[in-house]
Amino acid sequence: MGAHFPFCGRADRVAVYAFFERHGLSFALQEKYYRWWHEWAQRQVMADPHLQACKGPELERFPYGQHAFHDFHLHQYGWATALADLGAFIQGTLLPRLSAEALERLAQEHRAFLSQLEAEALAAPRSPAPEVGRYRHT
Repeated sequence: MGAHFPFCGRADRVAVYAFFERHGLSFALQEKYYRWWHEWAQRQVMADPHLQACKGPELERFPYGQHAFHDFHLHQYGWATALADLGAFIQGTLLPRLSAEALERLAQEHRAFLSQLEAEALAAPRSPAPEVGRYRHT
């Protein structure tokens, strides 16, 4: 299960950002990727009355999570951070509720969507990393 999605395991915003970088996703494509997961999580929550009561209001807001509007160190980590927050909820609450077949179906849909994003990334490559290191405080 953990190998399929960038937020599984002990992933943090840096690991998720590395996933985005490895697949060549620009900031706009990162948002598109995040939105795909947000909409999936929203559908799962709204289909369950108990989850809808406790998490529905939180998922009505876009993006989800306590770091939803932070772009750490001004280096475009915003979507990686938001996905780390949303991913923690997905990994801890939604994925364990899926059957093996539903999880495999989700993994296939994810691979297909990621392939589509990679094709879009080739058509509009991301800008190169800045000369100042991403981890240096300026």
